[in-house]
Amino acid sequence: MSSEAGTGTPFKARGVVLEQPEGDRVAIVDGLRTPFTKAGTELKRLRTVDLAAACVKELVQRSEVDPQEVDVCVYGQVVPTVDWLNIARETVIGAGLPRTVEAYSVSRACATSIQAMTDVAQGIVTGQYDVGIAGGADSTTDIPLKVSAKLRDALMKVQKAKSMAARLDALKGLSAKDLFPGVPGFSREPSTGEQMGDAAEKMAKLNGISRQQQDEIALASHTKAAAAWDGGTFGPEVMTVIPPPRFDAPVERDNLVRSDTTMEALAKLRPAFDRAHGTITAGNASPLTDGASALLMMRESKAKALGFEPLGYVKAWAYAAVDPGWQLLQAPAFAAPMVLEKVGMNLQDFDLVDMHEAFAAQVASNLQAFASQSFADAHLGGRKALGEIDLARFNVNGGSIAIGHPFAATGARMVNSTLRELKRRNGERALLTLCAAGGLGAAVVLENA
Repeated sequence: MSSEAGTGTPFKARGVVLEQPEGDRVAIVDGLRTPFTKAGTELKRLRTVDLAAACVKELVQRSEVDPQEVDVCVYGQVVPTVDWLNIARETVIGAGLPRTVEAYSVSRACATSIQAMTDVAQGIVTGQYDVGIAGGADSTTDIPLKVSAKLRDALMKVQKAKSMAARLDALKGLSAKDLFPGVPGFSREPSTGEQMGDAAEKMAKLNGISRQQQDEIALASHTKAAAAWDGGTFGPEVMTVIPPPRFDAPVERDNLVRSDTTMEALAKLRPAFDRAHGTITAGNASPLTDGASALLMMRESKAKALGFEPLGYVKAWAYAAVDPGWQLLQAPAFAAPMVLEKVGMNLQDFDLVDMHEAFAAQVASNLQAFASQSFADAHLGGRKALGEIDLARFNVNGGSIAIGHPFAATGARMVNSTLRELKRRNGERALLTLCAAGGLGAAVVLENA
């Protein structure tokens, strides 16, 4: 699928369907995540790789899979680091898996752990692997800070200096402004200079998304997530983390979910980006979050041989890309039609639909596009619009606005949670969609076991 999105704004979408014989499908056997916590709070002492290793180690232990059976770990992070080059490899070592386990890292912004999952799936289909671990982690507390070019050059000279006098001489000429850290470049879209929130504001304005619509989405996210915690739904999906340095304060739950959120409280929050006319607030946007997630994947026949009952199966996926200067977070509206076209299904064929909530404005914009024939005519080559989503099947346990969004961990969190919910409801299939920085999007079709 390739067409024009907006005025002269190209997009591309590509989909894959796993056509496999019964008994040899790609199975998700188990999944796990850490609690998701607000940046700078309970998990602040743990680096991204610490979160990843803890999650993968616990997943292997809980599932009781023999570590020797694991062929590969595909893992990712979005916030870059200077302390390791390959988080997947360090996760394998940190989790105590055999050091013969193959490992490589991926990054697709907020769809990173979906990319990890589909990489493992393709490896299973092509016969490279029988068992793999996929996932992602991010600590938005532990972010690298830039130094000025002058300070960088001076510090390099200090490192090479042979005497104290030479070290002091290397620091001459530095001003106070040279000492202050710069804002990391990844906090803005490089090709446009926009912050993610600026792009969401633009989408809200272009698509006529009101503040009330956004706050209603945010309220539903918190209400449903709180119910999922209180009702025991999230318990099996989330491990306990005991962070350093004192190891006396176990973290058992997400700390961003607010059961007491109201429309009145959300309405009092001030716009965070466009202060004068904006509608994006801290209440209707996903917060900066620390956390990790992981999935245990197997060839179906291997899972049965080892005595595992899968949670479900990966049926198909599609990735899409749009011009970041158009509507940065609208790519799910292109990925979803592609994957449904590939599998020959309609939106109404799905028992659950789970959409990543980067911003309530992005959710509303994509739902509006799904239902709009004029959008389909303008941007999808005249294909039939997907239609409206039954909200009783949509984000049934809340989403990233309430739960949090450690960028690379969100996709695997959604897959694990959705498959468990599909099993509870005895449903047949689910559709997942995610937007991602850079104008990227993903859509995945999952099947119940």
